[in-house]
Amino acid sequence: MRRLSITLFSLCLASALTAQTTGSNQSVRLRADNIDEVVSAMTLEEKVHLVIGCGMSMGSDTKFPGTAGRTYDIPRLGIPSAYLADGPHRLAMAAKREFDSRTYHATEFPSSTTVAATFNPDAAHKVGRTLGMEVKDYGLDVLLAPGVNLMRNVLCGRNHEYYSEDPVLAGKMAAAYINGVQSRGTGTCLKHFAVNNQETNRNNNDSRLTQRPLRELYLKCFEIAVKESQPWSVMTAYNKVNGKYTCEDRELTEDILRDEWGFKGLVMSDWNAGKDAVTSIVAGNDMLQPGQDRQYKAILEAVENGTLDLALLDRSVKRVLEFVVKSHTFAGYEYPNKTDLEAHAQVDREIGAEGIVLLDNKQALPMAAGIKKVALYGTTSYDMVPAGMGFGSTGIGYYTVSMVEGLRNAGYIVDKELLNCYKKHMADEQKRLFPHGKPPFAFTPLPRAEEFLPTAEELAAQVKANDIAVLTLGRVSGEGCDRRVEDFLLKENELALIKQVSAAYRAAGKKLVVVLNICSPVETASWKGLADAVVCAFQPGQEVGNCITDILTGKVNPSGKLPMTFAVKYGDAPSDANFPFDYEFKMPSFAMGTGMNFKSEKKEEKPKEPEKNVDFTNYEEGIYVGYRYFDTFGKEVSYPFGHGLSYTAFDYAVENAKMDADRCELKVSVKNIGKVAGREAVQLYVKAPNGGLDKPAKELKAFGKTALLQPGESQTLILTWNVMDMASFNEKNSSWELAKGEYQWMVAASSADVRCTAVQRVTKARKQKVHDAMRAQVPVAVYPMVKR
Repeated sequence: MRRLSITLFSLCLASALTAQTTGSNQSVRLRADNIDEVVSAMTLEEKVHLVIGCGMSMGSDTKFPGTAGRTYDIPRLGIPSAYLADGPHRLAMAAKREFDSRTYHATEFPSSTTVAATFNPDAAHKVGRTLGMEVKDYGLDVLLAPGVNLMRNVLCGRNHEYYSEDPVLAGKMAAAYINGVQSRGTGTCLKHFAVNNQETNRNNNDSRLTQRPLRELYLKCFEIAVKESQPWSVMTAYNKVNGKYTCEDRELTEDILRDEWGFKGLVMSDWNAGKDAVTSIVAGNDMLQPGQDRQYKAILEAVENGTLDLALLDRSVKRVLEFVVKSHTFAGYEYPNKTDLEAHAQVDREIGAEGIVLLDNKQALPMAAGIKKVALYGTTSYDMVPAGMGFGSTGIGYYTVSMVEGLRNAGYIVDKELLNCYKKHMADEQKRLFPHGKPPFAFTPLPRAEEFLPTAEELAAQVKANDIAVLTLGRVSGEGCDRRVEDFLLKENELALIKQVSAAYRAAGKKLVVVLNICSPVETASWKGLADAVVCAFQPGQEVGNCITDILTGKVNPSGKLPMTFAVKYGDAPSDANFPFDYEFKMPSFAMGTGMNFKSEKKEEKPKEPEKNVDFTNYEEGIYVGYRYFDTFGKEVSYPFGHGLSYTAFDYAVENAKMDADRCELKVSVKNIGKVAGREAVQLYVKAPNGGLDKPAKELKAFGKTALLQPGESQTLILTWNVMDMASFNEKNSSWELAKGEYQWMVAASSADVRCTAVQRVTKARKQKVHDAMRAQVPVAVYPMVKR
């Protein structure tokens, strides 16, 4: 993974040693207020080194094993390294260090999807603040997180690292997370900029789309996060967008990110992304990670021969130094090298439970007072999924609470004979799947055990011995490959297990609860009627079993809402046809090393014809992603965007709606009209008038969440957004355009459950001109399959 070439590592080391012996008389030392002076004092070689990272040299250039690397240090000028670590839901760091008997644990927090399901920026801020402290406590400086790419397709392997199919929800949750991390003085790196929506051939895939969906969806989430949080850095993505690698696209990084959005920080490449180091610097990609000898040589030669303006190199050098002076390391922070794991586990349990979504409930939950004995079905009940796989997480925390442990902690009796059957079954499955032993680490998902089907006699005994059945289905995905369509569907033995358990328990007048411990949506329409309750837990982190139990028992009233749509079947969403759903992709062994993305010394093979959805992906659905498509074209779904039930009920009432020149505001009163305390996430959608550009039926523009309301208690939420947030992007003149007419403001419990509406009139059309940037280089047919 991410290996720095030995040659460059030697240069890094030699430079540091030379500086220590020759720089004692150097009077210029880096401070926050003398960066220009330091840049002037640097040699050309030092400047080039500073824009080339020192990362992942087999562990040699990381502060601690398993972290991502560092920036280049120049001791003679008082320039230390800033140390980088992967995220987003865990400080990625090895637990063991060489010649050190201690163990260094990091907390596995809820996945970004789970955090988004809270519909609560305060929850994202709390996770970020806690994780930022953990990074600081272990002596690191910057967390390479969060990921804010849009969930374009349910099969993207990295969806668990992202927030939503909606850019407003994604952007605002990311901004809150960033503000939380950076409140600790720890830096963040917003990624992967931009349009990185599949893992298949991610290093070379060309995302092809027109400017309108680019602006309204795929850049909008980044724009919101940048403007509302100012992350220390932004990471460009591996892929191309409209023919250009993102790290080599000046229109993306300079024109849009910096000039239009006002970004002030550092731009760095993803590890070994792109091909041309000089073009990357010209484009404003300030630091190339993890650093390659060929990049150093190319930049040095370009400055020396005049093909790279020294002023552009100095621009990037200055940005790197501005990045470094904000770090804990530069401040000389004496880190404790330990963190408050117990307190952080409680944060995980709180937010993990808040992000759980109650999809269906036929009076099965919360579990009745008389229920004491629980039969646990599904291998995932015993081997839960706390998080996704990738460099940001191994998917294995230093502990993972199973459903067995969670229920026992709450005082329930778990059927021991059934547990023993699963123990034997899973041991047999381990031998079958891993005859040579399970690998200690993988950043792509490992095969999971097949489901165990009890015999009719065993099932009859289990029904008699227990009060309720809880059946958990698991899915995990990871970096480097996408899910295939088979992973969206239930396996034959999973469906058979649901049918058998449902029939047996219902015949005895007992309930079946199905728990989805998943990374991304699965098919639910064909079987959800067999369950008495369906709970989508996503990936709540290391406390997963406790989080789910808190919901099942009613200790926590569910308040999560779906941050994406659950389609009836794969193929219903228009993006499904333009995604590698049936393509088996394996990341090349060199894909994270120094051999990636540049010409080999071997004889080149004849170029193959570019393959659709592998070498390029056409975003033909345009702006119609997720609920924007399903709601506009009346397509049936299994569960709509924003859906989530509670053990109580809420009444909404608009108190006031107003709009001035720049801001929109709606006050909505939310009253708990049920019998138990609960929280409600309120969503505000806008329907634009006819006559302007073609628009979706509704678009999320704001959301808010109540405090815990007691029965009969009310709270007024104030939802605000910018007037121009209701505008559409006109590709013909590169402008945001707000049409005049009546705008319906819909206050809703989900995209399919509008509770009340206010109408506001825009009396005069508006236009806001921006850069004509990132136009498609080849024609992209826009939503031909979704015409109304």
